[in-house]
Amino acid sequence: MTYKAEIPYGAYWSTPFARWQGSFANLHSIEFAAHVARLELAKRKIDPATFDYGVMGFSVPQKHSFYGLPWLTGLIGATHAGGPTLMQACATGVRTLLAATQEIEVGMATTALTVNCDRTSNGPHLYYPNPRGPGGTGAAEDWVMDNFGCDPLGGHTMLQTAENVCAKHGIGTAEQHELVLRREEQYQQALANDSAFLRRFMTLPFEVPAPNFKKTVSTMPGDEGVSKSSPEGLAKLKPVITGGVVTFGAQTHPADGNAAIVVTTRDKARELSANPKIAVRLHGFGLARVALAYMPEAMLPAAQRALSQAGRSVAQMTAIKTHNPFAANDLFFAKQTGADLKSMNNYGCSLVWGHPQAPMGTRAIIELIEELELRGGGFGLFTGCAAGDTAMAVVLEVCDA
Repeated sequence: MTYKAEIPYGAYWSTPFARWQGSFANLHSIEFAAHVARLELAKRKIDPATFDYGVMGFSVPQKHSFYGLPWLTGLIGATHAGGPTLMQACATGVRTLLAATQEIEVGMATTALTVNCDRTSNGPHLYYPNPRGPGGTGAAEDWVMDNFGCDPLGGHTMLQTAENVCAKHGIGTAEQHELVLRREEQYQQALANDSAFLRRFMTLPFEVPAPNFKKTVSTMPGDEGVSKSSPEGLAKLKPVITGGVVTFGAQTHPADGNAAIVVTTRDKARELSANPKIAVRLHGFGLARVALAYMPEAMLPAAQRALSQAGRSVAQMTAIKTHNPFAANDLFFAKQTGADLKSMNNYGCSLVWGHPQAPMGTRAIIELIEELELRGGGFGLFTGCAAGDTAMAVVLEVCDA
């Protein structure tokens, strides 16, 4: 199918991503996202008053995040735009895009801003009071670390889900490491010619604001904290879990950042587009959940559902992007679908540039659009797993308007 909503070409952006406890560690993620949105909208000459709807996604609470999307749109000057605040872990990027698309599809909005932001750095330490507990004591939680380390349904870590998939499908350490080197090689394409690919949607050098957003404290030439692996270095690594096959070198790192996409009607898209001759059309979305503790597998049925709705196959995709917190994700997906493992995730992916959760999928979708434009158009697929053994996927097309 073809949805009524479109993404105006160029009406999207992403910050660089910074490894946790790096340059963005002390920036409130919602205020930071609003700060960036104001600058990027002004750069594109898009009046915030244009928006009559918004969707904000995050996965790590920040102070006052109770107020969610209306707070963010108020900060950027879109004081009449309301909308939900959504949380679906690493699938939040697709979830917020779908929410905006649905609102436009049913005629309840004309122009929406989807913003996803997260800060895994300095995650909140929460205390849940319980006056009836022993001695009146409550329960405590380190939001980021405790949830990385324990799925409450099974008590297992996210890493264990990757190990389970590797064991089931015969994925070994050596092929994971080989793929890591390929993904890092692809990311180098984005850094060529003074990061020409990244500059298509990212303002570089990036000015890092002070926590009060009144001055610039430093600049970043691009993503911060990206690993540079070597065959020799990877070969020295031992699996994190005794008896397993997944090393620290074959998984991503937590990060901070934000990203946003404008979604609007077809006519309005021409007005807001950086190039009105280019259309970015949405054709299919997919949601899936698989068996407990097999999270990486979920990206496959989510992709299949999005492709089915779009009336397309994996073979008809000009470009494919995935959320790959583990190299095993891509190895599993390629083995199951026949997708070309080496040509997926051109220009970068979360395995390389990091894992700030909510904005991760938004950046991947933006990169998918730009790759398709560089290749003269075509259909593209993004799919990625998320906590709770779920996943979401989207199929879009870049074509002549």
